[in-house]
Amino acid sequence: MKLKLARPIQYLSERWEKQPAVAWSLSILWLIGISWVAFGFNLGGIGLVDETEPLFAEAARQMTVTGDWVTPYFNDTTRFDKPPLVYWLMAIAYQTIGVNEWAVRLPSALAAVGLTGMGFFTLRFFGFARPNALQTLEPSESAIAPMPVSPPVERQLWLAAWIGAAVMALNPQTLVWARTGVSDMLLSGCMGTSLLSFFWAYAQPSRSRRQAVWYFVAYVLAALAVLAKGPVGVVIPGLVVLVFLFYVGRVREVLREMHLWEGSLLFLAITLPWYILVFRDNGQAYIDSFFGYHNFERFTRVVNNHSAPWYFYFVVVLLGFAPWSVYLPVAIARLRFWQIDQWRQQPRTAHLGLFALIWFAVIFGFFTVAVTKLPSYVLPLLPSAAILVGLFWSDQIIRQPSDRATRVTHWINLGFMAAIAGAVFYSANWMGNDPAMPDFPEAMQQSGILVGGGLIWLIAGLIGASLLLRRQGAWLWCVNLCAFGLFVVFTIVPTTELMDSHRQLPLRQLSATVTQVQQPNELLIMVGFPKPSVVFYAQRPFLFAAPQNALNRPQRRANRSRQPVSALVLGHPRRIAELPIDPDQYELIEESGAYQLVRVTLSNLDLAEDAQP
Repeated sequence: MKLKLARPIQYLSERWEKQPAVAWSLSILWLIGISWVAFGFNLGGIGLVDETEPLFAEAARQMTVTGDWVTPYFNDTTRFDKPPLVYWLMAIAYQTIGVNEWAVRLPSALAAVGLTGMGFFTLRFFGFARPNALQTLEPSESAIAPMPVSPPVERQLWLAAWIGAAVMALNPQTLVWARTGVSDMLLSGCMGTSLLSFFWAYAQPSRSRRQAVWYFVAYVLAALAVLAKGPVGVVIPGLVVLVFLFYVGRVREVLREMHLWEGSLLFLAITLPWYILVFRDNGQAYIDSFFGYHNFERFTRVVNNHSAPWYFYFVVVLLGFAPWSVYLPVAIARLRFWQIDQWRQQPRTAHLGLFALIWFAVIFGFFTVAVTKLPSYVLPLLPSAAILVGLFWSDQIIRQPSDRATRVTHWINLGFMAAIAGAVFYSANWMGNDPAMPDFPEAMQQSGILVGGGLIWLIAGLIGASLLLRRQGAWLWCVNLCAFGLFVVFTIVPTTELMDSHRQLPLRQLSATVTQVQQPNELLIMVGFPKPSVVFYAQRPFLFAAPQNALNRPQRRANRSRQPVSALVLGHPRRIAELPIDPDQYELIEESGAYQLVRVTLSNLDLAEDAQP
């Protein structure tokens, strides 16, 4: 059975070795296909999702309106949560393709595409699965590939690249953040490509020109990571590199060739100007908010109630990297990382698997230690997980018959598929009664989307079981990949569209109404849980307040501007009913979905001037 499986791969490889242009052309088409399914398909098909995405989108839009590209603002208030790179890229996209959802999400999607492409090319040239996979000398100065390799190794490199890139793109967490207009995917893209660039430099001939170029590319990308999310963009890559160099016993050797002084100056030249300018314009307020609250305090204490137990990221990786996550233990074990002496005897070009493992472990450990925990924090370790899985599958297909641990993992994979199918079939019962979209569970059941999604995984599980019974488990990666791709196209995308029509579309419609009916000097207020998307779509500032205090705040603002005579109030009917006024004291302007827009004439109200906000 193993020979039958190897025959088509060997046949294609032998043909492509004679026509490398065909192999590369098909590989580029492969990258375009998986990137389009994962990151491009219907990217702008739904509106911005409250509550985080509109904060970034509106801050970027304000830069294009005010011309202030130094200090980010949202709703007339400074926003120091993140550095400016994501805002700059969104603002450039606005000026290129217009102010829309595509422009908001384009930086995240492009970062994911770049990371996937870089992962492919790195695996194509350095995708050796474990020690002794290759026994050669260091590469020559003139070689395009790192070294000449035998046909079996050549086939393994291609497979590692194809599978690893697909896994890197098609997993739940990457899919979510690559389609969301926030800074997380941009950080992961810059950090991941910086680490891969370091490995390219590490694997080049020592002191060569090509090596120096790759080191400087790594410095530039690390600097962009710092402009994407702050000091973590250089702290984590630095820790990964140092731990890796200590492990392989080459700290002094590599540090001497890394052009530390020149690289540090380049890094500072890219990062420092904005930090200096934003401090000049905002002073200590910026330092306290960004460095104090959003960096130091998030690591040392719980922020915004984002606490979780120590095993939190085990669950996040298991679900966020599904269905590939079940193969991580066996992929890590195959590296035999405990054989330190054997690893140190290998050429640098054979160290990618070890480098990916240390990359994975350092980020996982770093954020496990951090007190504030969010699922997105471990997004930058997923490229390393994809590399590990890609190396495992290429080794499984080309070199090794399935051992007992691998066979057990294959059956666990089928159990995971069955669990996903059951969860999808039953998920309508978990959707609850969200007051923002009370009819959504019923609409999901009537749409048939969940039935289709469950069937995709159920059929995939049956096909996988058939392969395992025929002892062809090495094709199970293809079943996983096809199932996930079909699930994206036929379940995830339609579900997000349906959810958008129930949850976000009413807010967009009422925001459009606000722009049409707002009177001069009329205040805009949203009561209840704040939905920042209304600020972006109405392109006007809103006051977010609790119902009992909403109408007192305008009175207290009257000293700063002309006395407002009325206010447009947006909120859920139950919240509007909690306003400290009688129903006959406001006028219903429009109702959409779970929300109402009403006009309150403030001059007719007798509100206490000294009411507490």
